[in-house]
Amino acid sequence: MAEIKKETITTQENNGNPVVNSQPQSKATGSQTVEYLVYFFFGVLEILLAFRLVLKLTGAGLTSAFVGFIYGLTGVFIMPFEGIFHREFARGAETTSVLEPATLVAIIVYAVVAWGIVKLIRIFSGERQPS
Repeated sequence: MAEIKKETITTQENNGNPVVNSQPQSKATGSQTVEYLVYFFFGVLEILLAFRLVLKLTGAGLTSAFVGFIYGLTGVFIMPFEGIFHREFARGAETTSVLEPATLVAIIVYAVVAWGIVKLIRIFSGERQPS
């Protein structure tokens, strides 16, 4: 992806005073902006799924509004991956930890999907990409 670079050029006038000219070299194109938005959306999703994974592993209770919010929000995104692997439970004195493989699979799949979408945007944009 292109970065916005700023180049500063300093020249001297005839009387010896320096003149500073600052001009941006490149700007993000429309397709790069879409790429950034795709990465942002999937990045937020990955963070929410990571929160879910940690909360499940630590046995967080559903009585907390934050835990309920995270579970409710991410439940839709892990639904396609439920049942691939069995959940594992570790019962402790006060909490029960849950290893939810569907969340791990979802994290991996959504990262690959984000990468694939960005690659397709680059192909269809027709812009020459740096190698």
